[in-house]
Amino acid sequence: MSVLVLVVDDEPDVEALFRQRFRRDLRSGRFRMEFAMSAADALAQVAHASESSLILILSDINMPGMTGLEMLPKVKALRPEVPVIMITAYGDAETKRRAIEGGADGLLTKPIDFATLRGEIDRRLERTA
Repeated sequence: MSVLVLVVDDEPDVEALFRQRFRRDLRSGRFRMEFAMSAADALAQVAHASESSLILILSDINMPGMTGLEMLPKVKALRPEVPVIMITAYGDAETKRRAIEGGADGLLTKPIDFATLRGEIDRRLERTA
């Protein structure tokens, strides 16, 4: 069974950035990354991710249509065991409070600290091993 990290962001350059930052991990098959351009697309992927071990969801907060904060309780209803880390350009206390109260396991601010994110992914991988 493959290990999966789902990244949800409406910005098209995010996929290229993440694939570049984690290229060795992805090439070696350490884990897979899938990308959703909207909250609705992410919910569909989460609902059908049974063939993969979904270990982490990373979601932007500000997206058109359904925001990441609106998606959060829906994801938690589908897969309560999967941690969700929200990503935002606005790391203010109110945004963090809303994310944590909504069930998020953490909040990363943009620009993303990829060393911190790698640590989060490594912890999740250790738990599945």
